[in-house]
Amino acid sequence: MAKIIRDLTTGSVPKTLLRFSLPLFLSGLLQMVYNMVDMIVVGRFVGTRGLSAVSIGGEVLMLITFVAMGFSNAGQILISRYVGEDRRDKVGEMVGTLFTLLMSLAVVIMGVFLLSYRTIIDWLNTPEDIWEFTRQYSVTCIWGTLFIYGYNLVSAILRGMGDSKHPFLFIAIASVINVVLDILFVGPLGMGPRGAALATVIGQAVSFLFALRLLYKNREQIGFDFRLAHFRMYPSVTKPLISLGIPMVIQSAAITFSMLFVNAYVNTYGTVAVAVTGVARKLETMIGVVSQAISSAGGAMVAQSLGAGKVKRVPKIVLHALWIVAIPAGIFAAITALKPEWLFGLFSSDPEVLQMAITYIPVAMVQYLGCTLRPASFALINGSGNSRLNLLVALLDGMVCRIGLALLLGVTLGMGIRGFWFGNALSGLVPFLIGFTYLLCGAWKRRASA
Repeated sequence: MAKIIRDLTTGSVPKTLLRFSLPLFLSGLLQMVYNMVDMIVVGRFVGTRGLSAVSIGGEVLMLITFVAMGFSNAGQILISRYVGEDRRDKVGEMVGTLFTLLMSLAVVIMGVFLLSYRTIIDWLNTPEDIWEFTRQYSVTCIWGTLFIYGYNLVSAILRGMGDSKHPFLFIAIASVINVVLDILFVGPLGMGPRGAALATVIGQAVSFLFALRLLYKNREQIGFDFRLAHFRMYPSVTKPLISLGIPMVIQSAAITFSMLFVNAYVNTYGTVAVAVTGVARKLETMIGVVSQAISSAGGAMVAQSLGAGKVKRVPKIVLHALWIVAIPAGIFAAITALKPEWLFGLFSSDPEVLQMAITYIPVAMVQYLGCTLRPASFALINGSGNSRLNLLVALLDGMVCRIGLALLLGVTLGMGIRGFWFGNALSGLVPFLIGFTYLLCGAWKRRASA
């Protein structure tokens, strides 16, 4: 097997960025596909009620995963920096610390959500006619928390060391399993939304076990021997992990809770509105996977470059990240504008859903613009390890702008559901404004090691 740790500080910037981000993009695309399969299969076999239930159940899942995403991203950035500084001992300590921290948090969060899911479903203003379907989907996903956290942390470790290929292979395995079991559980076995959630959990479990096996086989390269005594919090890496991770968790939490706040208002407009919003969000993730791939790849490259003292390479990474996302975003925006009935028709044939979907097109254009502009900014902010700026982005993007604009447009100006949609979309432009101000002022240069 090829060496896991790869140098991201050499070679042409666009070629390295594309080479490293392509497996991340394909991983995200596959993950998006198997998430969309849940909605497509349930929408076709169960109908609009099942489709809406999966949409709200997905919002509950967002609440479960934001902690894993925040600390995993922080761990990935720090591992990339340690690789750039050639401090392999710190890589092993970070692996042990990430496992101990995230798996402990997974157990706690799973317990909390199993005790409180009814309150959460009610807080989201779940329509009464889909409440039971939503409960089935949500509870099944909650039981898979350990696998969700485990896959996120192992993938972050691999990406931090420059390996984006294996996470792609593991998510491909999960996707195939999920699609097959989705059709079996929801179709012939008639398990409804619970079957869709169970298929997802099983796919994630298998993916996590394969990823864990790879890490164990390459334990010498990563400097971690998997002995029980070494699964602990190492003080030398715990402090930077917490320092960077908490703002990232707050950022994820702020965005997640603010989106749920907006969705709670949207859900009051009924089952059709819930279905349209849920489908729209899934469609937006088709650009989001490109955005996330470039953001993650760019962040790792920025971190390694700063760790190796290659400051002049950083602006090139940021600017190339911008145009790489712009191309697919422009293509997909054109498809959405010209063929909205076809896109939404993949999920539902309900005439009311398709009619309301047309009104979402202008909102989608704003969403795609945000997806184009954000990744370059996040690559710089996260890659430089600027925890304070991360916190500022979290508070402005997640809380102040998203909730403020949604209430202003939806309630104060009386735009109704379209106001809540636009408020959510416009807030996505905030990270770009902050990130490019940070790039131009040059404060990130002080974080280089040489």
